[in-house]
Amino acid sequence: MLEARALRKTFGQTVALDDISIQISQGEIVAITGPSGSGKSTLLHCLAGIIRPETGEIRFEGQRIDTASETDLTNLRRHTFGLVFQFGGLVPELTAVENVALPLLFNRRARQESLRAAQTWLERLGVPDVADQRPGELSGGQLQQVAVARALVTGPRVVFADEPTGALDSLGGERVMKELLAAARMEGTALVIATHDNRVAAYAHREVVLRDGGVLAEVSA
Repeated sequence: MLEARALRKTFGQTVALDDISIQISQGEIVAITGPSGSGKSTLLHCLAGIIRPETGEIRFEGQRIDTASETDLTNLRRHTFGLVFQFGGLVPELTAVENVALPLLFNRRARQESLRAAQTWLERLGVPDVADQRPGELSGGQLQQVAVARALVTGPRVVFADEPTGALDSLGGERVMKELLAAARMEGTALVIATHDNRVAAYAHREVVLRDGGVLAEVSA
């Protein structure tokens, strides 16, 4: 489904990714692990089409996305990819339920239908009572649960999650992982999770361990 070959990305003199190749199948759960600064987030963002590698190529279902136009990448992220950023990435002026509904509204779904679907996902993630609150009124854990709801509301083919449980307590983390895993099982959604949490990595079918921008090891469950 998703394949990257020989990716290299630098930031100034720092090599963030050094000749990394990875393949991800439909419904597969892949944990990208490694110490801080190893390249986990950079690899995730390259695979999601947020940043472009300097060399190498990335293909989704056979089509290159590293050379795609910004319009095509935006459409891919709206319709096909779900994104969970480390710090939520919510729109501060919108309520929680409006933030979750936003991808559906971008896809021209009716407003009330979108809000109903968003409320259902807030309930599934255990935070229905924050629907009318804005991001500035939420705890770090609540922000992350709302972000996961937003990523899943469109029924994406691939979810990219950067430390999805980092701001959550153990109960909230288990709830988030439960919903991500349910999407993988029921919808065939592929999950690509950057994490330093061994408990999260344990859910994966495969763990890709990075160090200094390169693949140190791959471990199958």
